Amino acid sequence: MAENQHAHIALSDVAARQLANATKTVPQMVSITPRWLVHLLPWVGVEAGIYRLNKVKDESRVLTACSQLDERELPETFVDYEENPREYFLSSVTTVVDIHTRVSDLYSSPHDQIQQQLRLAIETIKERQESELLYNQDYGMLNNVVPEQRIQTLTGAPTPDDLDELISIVWKEPAFFLAHPKAIAAFGREATRRGVPPPTVTLFGTPFLTWRGIPLIPTNKLKIVDGKTQILLLRTGESRQGVVGLYQPGISGEQGLGLAVKFMGIDRKAIASYLISLYCSLVILTDDAIGVLDNVEVGKYHDYKPEYRK
Repeated sequence: MAENQHAHIALSDVAARQLANATKTVPQMVSITPRWLVHLLPWVGVEAGIYRLNKVKDESRVLTACSQLDERELPETFVDYEENPREYFLSSVTTVVDIHTRVSDLYSSPHDQIQQQLRLAIETIKERQESELLYNQDYGMLNNVVPEQRIQTLTGAPTPDDLDELISIVWKEPAFFLAHPKAIAAFGREATRRGVPPPTVTLFGTPFLTWRGIPLIPTNKLKIVDGKTQILLLRTGESRQGVVGLYQPGISGEQGLGLAVKFMGIDRKAIASYLISLYCSLVILTDDAIGVLDNVEVGKYHDYKPEYRK
């Protein structure tokens, strides 16, 4: 008598997935960074896109007296100003986003196609802004540091002595160091090797290494050329005669500090265009508001041999 044969048939995972809704992320882009420099700089709104930096002409001619003599012997003085002060004009970073109306009409669920295109373009422009704050030919920090505020590393690798020297030239209320993440890692290795591992501080929910209580803020916009980079130290704010960013408030289509998005219309090929503009500049109010440590060697991690690896 033949036995009944029972086949076990079940829906496969592959087939079942055809009826399932996949959870979709918005587009991820590796080039997006926290842009700490933009967040930590104080920003000053300017009228008509012009910022005039007035400076005292000759501080040595400002005379004072401290004596018990007759008031008739007090010196007479006045504070003179530079006759042709430098004026800063806002620079723009712009791009145009094009998207076919068919795409935005048909494929905007669960994520709005126009919104995501604009978001990614805005992120890209903001990343470019941080680079401009450092390297812009007109207002970039590294192109406006006076020679007296530039120093060289003692040994190539960034050491506690180097950062102390930076503090000595930006000693009036320094706000933060700015360095490439690899330079910060190199400093951490050198400090730890000398028995003074740098402590950390938490800002905005993120831990940062510090030196002498001053945080080391990372940015990947500082270039590394032939294994060398720079570390900056900044004093910030108008009231401290420091470094400030400039932006245009109240512009049409405003989406943030100096950032505007404007719809440019739809052409005969059904392409919708959006203009994204970011207007900004930067000012070093006094020469000693910034110092730069040059020729910082970041090295390679495998070149570092701490004691416990022996």
